[in-house]
Amino acid sequence: MSNRSLNGTDFSAMVLAGAEQLQQHAEHVNSLNVFPVPDGDTGTNMNLTMSAGVTELKRGDSSSIGVMSGILSKGLLMGARGNSGVILSQLFRGFSRYAAPYEELNTLQFASALQSGVDAAYKAVVKPVEGTILTVAKEAARHAVFFSRRTNDITELMEEVLAKAKETLAMTQDMLPVLKQVGVVDSGGQGLVYIYEGFMQHLGSGLVTSPTAKGDNVRPVFAPHVSERPTAAAVAPSPDAPISAQAKLETDNIEFLYDMEFFINRQLGEAQGTDFDEEAFRKALSVDGDSIIVISDDDVIKVHVHSKAPGEVLNLALRYGEITQIRILNMREQHRDLLSAGMDGAPEPEWFAEIPTEPVREEEPSEPPAHELASFGFIAVASGEGIADIFRSLGVDVVLSGGQTMNPSTEDFVNAARSIAAQHIFILPNNSNIILAAEQARELLEMERLVSVIPSKTIPQGIAAAFAFQEEEAFEVNQDNMRDAVTRVKSGQVTYAVRDTTLDDLHITAGHYIGIQDSKIVATEEQLMATSRLLLAKMLVNGDEIVTILTGSDAKQEDTDRLVAWLEENYSDAEVEVHDGGQPIYPYLFSVET
Repeated sequence: MSNRSLNGTDFSAMVLAGAEQLQQHAEHVNSLNVFPVPDGDTGTNMNLTMSAGVTELKRGDSSSIGVMSGILSKGLLMGARGNSGVILSQLFRGFSRYAAPYEELNTLQFASALQSGVDAAYKAVVKPVEGTILTVAKEAARHAVFFSRRTNDITELMEEVLAKAKETLAMTQDMLPVLKQVGVVDSGGQGLVYIYEGFMQHLGSGLVTSPTAKGDNVRPVFAPHVSERPTAAAVAPSPDAPISAQAKLETDNIEFLYDMEFFINRQLGEAQGTDFDEEAFRKALSVDGDSIIVISDDDVIKVHVHSKAPGEVLNLALRYGEITQIRILNMREQHRDLLSAGMDGAPEPEWFAEIPTEPVREEEPSEPPAHELASFGFIAVASGEGIADIFRSLGVDVVLSGGQTMNPSTEDFVNAARSIAAQHIFILPNNSNIILAAEQARELLEMERLVSVIPSKTIPQGIAAAFAFQEEEAFEVNQDNMRDAVTRVKSGQVTYAVRDTTLDDLHITAGHYIGIQDSKIVATEEQLMATSRLLLAKMLVNGDEIVTILTGSDAKQEDTDRLVAWLEENYSDAEVEVHDGGQPIYPYLFSVET
């Protein structure tokens, strides 16, 4: 392997070594989570994300670093779980965008690719916090750009990058007071350091290993203290079984009735060589159309649109080249045929199915025509069958199994959204560590339908948001109402500590119970009942609030009865409801609303 450049084969082997190093230390990364709860999961999320990228990478076969980094980016993007996983996917997404035109990278280019990754990651996070994986990546990339002017050796450069990452990781304690208080470094930053260590191990060995020959042992590692790790699969409808609205649709209501797909060959026709303004083209198509998909490269433009003026569409397309492989279907005619045959659903169109795509290209989605969609759809994340049933009773279409430990991936959200035949979809993440993955899915779906992520950080917030939804209101009104509902509910959860620590002058002993209000530990006692009462006492301010108790899989009926009796005795004006949540790890979840 030449140390003066990095090609696709070397890069792939580096990534596989990094993934293996992270996998081996995933449980250590989990242990660095600030909260001493039994479902710390940064290592799990980063490992699952890297595993998804490795799976995709092993399908590639190219010596081009542009091609192989693009394949990795696609796998990471769709497999990203949790905040740390999303940030990791963005670091490599930015890297791949820089590397895309190159067969191999020299030291200056490698450093620039690392910096491009940092830029993408910071852009993806609404409010970047220093002292996290972002800072470790930023300082390492900044040093890479500086040092790359002083060496032409990739291995020497990576050694400097790793050293700077470790140095910055040690400094995260001074950047975030809570890390210093607990005595740990940032968990996401530590995960990135492990990946960089794997990079260095491979480069230092001088061995070249193909993606298909190494990395077979890269596998998911789940959080400690959790005996079984369910996959983040849909509890409700399968992504392969779309919920159709055909039977409820009036044929004459299909406004944009011509389903069109075609290609524009930019190398042929009188208009060959004409500059293509994609934004203007989309805008022109939208005048008499919807369900617009435009995929352009240097030679070919792929177009899909539902239009009521197909002639105008074709005239517009001719401005940019010669039209080929034209298909136009009358959707009203299709719908009449379906209804007369007694069907309430249509097979999804195979847009551009016969056209091979490059491995780095993200596949374009198939979706039902816009006027065959319901107005609204819902996706919620829940852990526990009882909680899932509550969300379903509130009209949620797809419930993804997940929580603090079981983070759904970006791809899980994308598949769930595509399984719902709705124009507007609301996502309730119900966990602060899931919001970024949901937002990433929203971005991937933005050309298909309008998706809004309601930033619910707890199950009670998600339930309150679902209650606030009104079918007859407009999308924007519902969005505002649900966001407002999230802010008006107090959330509490009780679990046990997995290690001794001190947080905000509160001494916590391993094995004792802890009470968490919103995102802060406010109570700890040896006994479950004592902890639950302390937590509820802090949450109840006026004494006349509505208190909802969601019992976990480990909650005992006699304990729940005692807790309700205590509430009725001490807060006689409060309204108390008890529901079986079935959630693991947390015996009780509390919701308090005024």
